[in-house]
Amino acid sequence: MGLLDRLKARLSKTRESISDGISGLFRGGRPIDEALLAELEEVLYTSDLGPVAAEITAELSRAHKRGEVKGEEDVRERMREVLMARLDARGGELELANVPTVILVCGVNGSGKTTSIAKLGHRFRQQKKRVLLGACDTFRAAAAEQLGVWAGRNGAEFVRGGESADPASVAFDAVDKGLKAGVDVIVLDTAGRLHTQKNLMAELGKLQRVVAKRLPGAPHEVLLVIDATNGQNAIRQAREFTAAVKITGLIVAKLDGTARAGAIFTIQRELGIPVRYVGTGESLELLEPFDRAAFVDALVSAQLAH
Repeated sequence: MGLLDRLKARLSKTRESISDGISGLFRGGRPIDEALLAELEEVLYTSDLGPVAAEITAELSRAHKRGEVKGEEDVRERMREVLMARLDARGGELELANVPTVILVCGVNGSGKTTSIAKLGHRFRQQKKRVLLGACDTFRAAAAEQLGVWAGRNGAEFVRGGESADPASVAFDAVDKGLKAGVDVIVLDTAGRLHTQKNLMAELGKLQRVVAKRLPGAPHEVLLVIDATNGQNAIRQAREFTAAVKITGLIVAKLDGTARAGAIFTIQRELGIPVRYVGTGESLELLEPFDRAAFVDALVSAQLAH
């Protein structure tokens, strides 16, 4: 099964909302008119496309008046063009230009952050990379324990501190051990929630400074994990983190369990951050590099491959 077919299958809830919604509008050979376009906009809003829904229908309305969009297939093709243009071409698989590459991962508790780190570690191990996972979320003992289990399964190195240890000191130790052990990738988990936004900003900033002291130029990537099931609420969370730290890419988790995958378009529109990976299931291998063409086709193409 290719990437497109896998995405079609795993994004079935959003696909049903968008692609099947389009089919329903055109059932019986219904012509395009303002009423149909208004209903299409509603279909797109229910898939959490937000302001992008209005932009798409406005573009379709203009194209229809110019005689360029005459039926369902034209609508799908124009939608594909509009949606593709709204996704950052810089997304997809990380290029590991540095050895070691230090990746800082942040996100709110419950977003799928620790699981995404485990999947990321697994992905690099499958590429024959030596990996070290650093449990810098010292506020949640369960997070470190979970990460330790994943590290053991993946054959990755693992560093954790004692309970309530300074997260920045754990990060320093992780990078130090990674350098001495000659690993290729160091992935650092961070606390998902501190008492105030000010504390969060201070903690993330300190962690970055300490890592850079041990390895100039690190962290090389700062990935934010957002929960696709949160839809538009994920954008508010993303804004909080981008205020605290320079995010270089997104991991969108739990994409298979929601009809809100359309929020990716609004996140890109609002934040201008490329999507690197999408989580499409529970098992370790189900972290897909984001492919914007396959993602859009999975949502708007007419037929689900069998």
